[in-house]
Amino acid sequence: MEIIDSRIDKTSDEYKANYEQMEQKVAELKAELKRAREERSDKAIKRNAELGKLTVQGRLDRLLDRNSPWLEIAPLAARGMYDGKVHGAGSRIGIGLVHGREIFVHANDPMIKGGTVYPMGVKKALRGQTIVMENHLPAISLVDSGGAFLPLQAEIFPDVDDGGRTFYNQALMSKMNIPQICAVMGLCTAGGAYVPAMSDHVVHVNRTGAIFLGGPPLVKAATGEDVTAEELGGAMVHCRESGVSDYFAEDDEHAIDILRNIVAMLPPKEKARVPRRAPEDPLYDPKEIYGIVPQSISKPYDVREVIARMVDGSEFLEFKALYGPTLVCGWGYIHGYQVGILGNNGVLFSESALKATQFISLCDRQGIPLIFLQNISGYMVGREYERGGITKDGHKMVHVVSTATVPKFTVIIGASFGAGNYGMCGRAYSPRFLWMWPNSQIGVMGGEQAADVLVTVKNDQLAREGQPPLPPEMVEQMKQPIIQAALQQGDAWYSTSQLWDDGILDPAMTRDALGLAISASLNAPLEDRNQGHGVFRM
Repeated sequence: MEIIDSRIDKTSDEYKANYEQMEQKVAELKAELKRAREERSDKAIKRNAELGKLTVQGRLDRLLDRNSPWLEIAPLAARGMYDGKVHGAGSRIGIGLVHGREIFVHANDPMIKGGTVYPMGVKKALRGQTIVMENHLPAISLVDSGGAFLPLQAEIFPDVDDGGRTFYNQALMSKMNIPQICAVMGLCTAGGAYVPAMSDHVVHVNRTGAIFLGGPPLVKAATGEDVTAEELGGAMVHCRESGVSDYFAEDDEHAIDILRNIVAMLPPKEKARVPRRAPEDPLYDPKEIYGIVPQSISKPYDVREVIARMVDGSEFLEFKALYGPTLVCGWGYIHGYQVGILGNNGVLFSESALKATQFISLCDRQGIPLIFLQNISGYMVGREYERGGITKDGHKMVHVVSTATVPKFTVIIGASFGAGNYGMCGRAYSPRFLWMWPNSQIGVMGGEQAADVLVTVKNDQLAREGQPPLPPEMVEQMKQPIIQAALQQGDAWYSTSQLWDDGILDPAMTRDALGLAISASLNAPLEDRNQGHGVFRM
């Protein structure tokens, strides 16, 4: 492979200005992540300590192998929602190593509203289960939750993608032979009681862990019986009498030691094989991406400069370099794993779409994971391009993105607008993981474009009615709210709060996140690539 020859001038004013702005955005991201991990009320902290419980971070630290990587998913879910204090939608989820084995972990945070589950908490749990099933990862649940947040029960309970779906998924995971291990470390009530009941292994902490379909207040109201939580569903009840729980633990530390022992005795599993070589660092510092990415998402730049700071040895074999140049396609290695990379260098033309279709087909046939670096305003529009077949050519690209069987990973590194989001494997096209950079924006179209379209539609309507077009002051009055709404609802912060992505990444850490994600994805077998269509060549 050829080494990408970087042409970035790190002494230029533009590079320095770009670097400074991205550095500020990354600093804001780190501050928000720290706040989500650590901001808890004094009352909640005191109560957790009185019960002898570890914090969620303490539980994770003890569970995961020392000094091992942790790929957290959606750490800023529900940011700014509810009262602004339901950090991470009330839980921590991610992929880490236990005895060297990749494990998915879901941990309720009892210091956030007592572990109460909000609607976004359900959405986050379902996203976690999707990751488990797609990647065949053993799953550990650290349960400590007071159940559903009842004032919002209509958004939690009844629909196909609400709370009940989690137990449906647990049944599917069991059928798929995916190990499910649960530690009951606090309350586990109502529907939540099915989490341990449907797990393969249940560790139950004495005095703090309690499983019951209806808690003491409900039992009192329904039957008149006075009973404590420990009498109703404590570790002694379920380990000695009901048999719901399998392992008796004296405290959190003991429970986590048992969890690690259970993982250690799981049968070994061979991972799927993809082309590999010894990993090596890029020749260029990944942090230089800060200075490469323009301050405005409308300003173009060469995505090869980003690729050079992601791939091993900055080596890249570009495919059809002279054809369809607004989309860069080629092969490289990330942390030793061979990958096919597609990166936007402008709007998608027919040639770009056709090149992508052929390239994706080749990668799918050869069992090479795909990485999409999205910075796209969409497919080219206009009379000439419609006559040239942009719609059918774009459809070919969307089709092959949808049907590719290899693991797909998407990073939105700038704009993600319209059908370009689809063609470059947006959330609806089931990439195994999707992240955004702090500068990125997502929507049907940019705010300025959307405003111009609506003004044109209004003026066309006025013309049909025989009236004059809108005066400039009314045009401006009409456009500003649209532009403002697009900026507010299309930035990375809004996206990640709504769980449209798996988190906002520091651009300099993207390479490491991809490496961890690729490794995790190989726990699932690759599909049979000898079935279906062959390679779409043009």
